[in-house]
Amino acid sequence: MALNATIRKAQLQIADMDRHVYLDHGVTVAQHPSETDERVMVRLLVLALNVATSHAHTPLALAKGLWDTDEPDLWEKDLTGQVLHWIDLGQPDERRMTKASGRAERVSVYTHTASSPIWWKGVCNKVSRLRNLQVWEIPSHESQALTVLCQRSMNLQVTVQDGHIWLTDGQNSCEVVPVLLKTQITVHSL
Repeated sequence: MALNATIRKAQLQIADMDRHVYLDHGVTVAQHPSETDERVMVRLLVLALNVATSHAHTPLALAKGLWDTDEPDLWEKDLTGQVLHWIDLGQPDERRMTKASGRAERVSVYTHTASSPIWWKGVCNKVSRLRNLQVWEIPSHESQALTVLCQRSMNLQVTVQDGHIWLTDGQNSCEVVPVLLKTQITVHSL
């Protein structure tokens, strides 16, 4: 018998002072049977950090990254289906990051395990030429602490200021400070 996904609903109240984004965002997350509560919470955190800055943009959507290897964990597409922003969680290999870089205008990777420094040391030189790639490390003790907030139904306040993120459900709170490992280089044409 196949295991079913666990459905989680989250209402995010986002106050991102770094990007000047202030909004409420409701999302339903299908948690794959092999996905940990930590990874679900990292997906919600990354969604909050990358949600569109205005209604003029297409919405950031949870994709089928665990089910379909041709999709990221989250993405933003325009109305024609072109991938504007590809977001992977974990430790993708250099081939996946290169492929994503060719398919999307912008690629972000968020790694959150204790082995992240070892993974990054092995791939950093191989992806250094990718101009539209940004890589972040969420310290593993901080991503693990997020599990205290994981419920079937969540009301979370997400506050971002000066690179620090605070998440709270009114009873429990966590602070996350992602570390930028690689920044994208934007090339403007004349």
